[in-house]
Amino acid sequence: MKKLLLLAAVSLSLAACEPPAPRIGPDGKPLPVAYKIPNEGKVQFRMLDSTNVLRASAGVGPLQLDADLNAAAATHSRDMAVQNRPWHFGSDGSSPLDRVARTGYNGVLAGENISETYETELQTLSAWMSEPDTRRVILDPAARDMGFAWFQEKSGKIWWTMVTGRPRYDYSTLNVASN
Repeated sequence: MKKLLLLAAVSLSLAACEPPAPRIGPDGKPLPVAYKIPNEGKVQFRMLDSTNVLRASAGVGPLQLDADLNAAAATHSRDMAVQNRPWHFGSDGSSPLDRVARTGYNGVLAGENISETYETELQTLSAWMSEPDTRRVILDPAARDMGFAWFQEKSGKIWWTMVTGRPRYDYSTLNVASN
């Protein structure tokens, strides 16, 4: 009898572990499941590591996280959520160049990738790699620095921003022959 009760308890416990059926939207497709960002302190490092793996496989040098570019990315992610649209211009009309300059970044903007999604940061990186324009930002050989940030709404929607930068070159030190 004890074995039967134990077996019944284990069976009920395992039955409770079954994932819930997906919710279906009016179009008959499953509704997106909100990704709750776990351990927020590691998200930027996971993205940096993953980006550098992709860059290495393409024969391109690694990026390093830059606090100023992180600030520019965070500002833009929050602003896109306020505007409720994924685009490269701020609600004040600022461009990516403006946002990077405002942070005091010591280099020059190389590129910016943005996304409005319910997906993880790595799914977002994969989506960026599948498009030529956003892939070019990730694999830009001149880029040396990266900023990465997000804003997650209560609904679960995430606004991702990646900003890359390159060193500011001092052209005055070049020796150029003139005629």
